[in-house]
Amino acid sequence: MSHSISMTDAEIRPGVIHFALAIGGFAIGTSEFAAMALIPYFSPALGISDTVASHVISAYALGVVVGAPVLAVLGARWPRRTLLIALMIVYAVAHVASAFAQSYEGMLVYRFVSGLPHGAYFGVASLMAASVVPRGQRSKAVARVMTGLTVATVLGVPFANVLGQTVGWRYGFGIVAILALACAVLVWTYAPKVDAPRTGSPLSELSALGNRQVLLTLLTGAVGFGGFFAVYSYVASTTIHVTQAGEAAVPFVLAVMGVGMVVGTIVVGWLSDRWPNLAPFGVMACSGALMLLYAPASGMLGTLMPLVFLIGMTGALSTPLQSRLMDVAGEAQTLAAALNHSAFNVANAIGPALAATAIAAGYGYQSSGYVGALLSVGGILCFALTLADARRSASPAR
Repeated sequence: MSHSISMTDAEIRPGVIHFALAIGGFAIGTSEFAAMALIPYFSPALGISDTVASHVISAYALGVVVGAPVLAVLGARWPRRTLLIALMIVYAVAHVASAFAQSYEGMLVYRFVSGLPHGAYFGVASLMAASVVPRGQRSKAVARVMTGLTVATVLGVPFANVLGQTVGWRYGFGIVAILALACAVLVWTYAPKVDAPRTGSPLSELSALGNRQVLLTLLTGAVGFGGFFAVYSYVASTTIHVTQAGEAAVPFVLAVMGVGMVVGTIVVGWLSDRWPNLAPFGVMACSGALMLLYAPASGMLGTLMPLVFLIGMTGALSTPLQSRLMDVAGEAQTLAAALNHSAFNVANAIGPALAATAIAAGYGYQSSGYVGALLSVGGILCFALTLADARRSASPAR
């Protein structure tokens, strides 16, 4: 691909660029997770129950699934820097609208629009982060961007929750708008001005949908990461009802899991640069083994806390899969990278739904661990099929 860059290599500062992109990840992570924590505050203000308010969360997730492929295809001819700035401006405007929402219907629409840039942003940001470092450091670069999202679970979400309790829930959405604008300014200031690929077009991006390697890698994420969400969704309920540690312990358990996600993102990014095919297997195998321990460990806070830290580390599966998509997507880089986040939102739907079925059947909140283990095994099988297909495609015809 031919690109025109207005900066010299010496002027490109990868660390600063990665930080700017991570700010966007922090904004998105804060919004995605904090909205759940703000339900008790905005539901009475909008005159709805907490149950109805949960549809606002679903509207955001639907926006992610829809927006990732649509915006990736529509932005195929855009320079990545321009596309990232536009996505963050849309994100900021949608959050300003959410902050001023006066009705449930309005909030539903604003949250759907808020979700639209999510997947496309992480996809394009990952590609930009990887483009400013040597090939052997791509996974580590992607991990730095994703660190913004994981740090949000430790810092951004609790801060937004405190805002909801003190000055008002609207400020929780407002702070995300400010973060998104800060990201747009930083990207405008520091990101290299690279022309869009000459071969870039909506048609070339759509070729990802006919690429078996892309589809199988996405399937691995949709199934394998479902286990993480199966457990994450019911950690709070497990802490209260199984561990019987009380509601006061929930923020600490979630924070420990969030720290695990931060550490895991850094470690797995380093590992996947060295062993790109082994890293996904290792993450999902560890995830499955840890989740088998979830039920017996959930009886005491002393055993639950270290276990959720380790399970949190397995939340870094997206990093090696994102790097693999760069290798197999060909001319459909933007769409494949964006679809990675659609796949993980599918996982976010599958995991909790299957765990809810097990819990409703009377197996208890701790059964989410067994559901998670099964999904991890499913992900391992999907990735084994992915590599087998790659080997078969690479073999010369006899």
